[in-house]
Amino acid sequence: MYSLTVREHIMIAHSFRGETFGPAQQLHGATYLVDVTFRRPQLDDDNLVVDIGLASEQLRAVLAPLNYSNLDDDPALAGQNTTTEFLAGLIFRRMAEAVQAGRLGPQAHGLSHMAVVLHESHVAWASYEGRLIADSGAVG
Repeated sequence: MYSLTVREHIMIAHSFRGETFGPAQQLHGATYLVDVTFRRPQLDDDNLVVDIGLASEQLRAVLAPLNYSNLDDDPALAGQNTTTEFLAGLIFRRMAEAVQAGRLGPQAHGLSHMAVVLHESHVAWASYEGRLIADSGAVG
């Protein structure tokens, strides 16, 4: 399996509901280093996994609405504990939509898997990874 990873970062604010989260129930900030890894069993006709420029561009576009925002104020996230794990899944789904929509180029439809890793610190991170099903819209 071949893979290619692109990286970006975001800074967000949020709070959590529930005693499980202790002091994180209060509004606090987080800076995430975000890695998205694309995988495919065979390289495309140009010997690429995916166009690195388009992949980087789409990652920035997916992260833009989250960056420098208070996630508690985002109606699309209302009622959610926006944990690192939750955000990894959200970014996965939004990147998968970009693949399906052709925003990473037509060769990206040959991708079979993708993984999103959010590094919360140098000692803690979370991820979501799943299969991409070409041209069907199904992911996960």
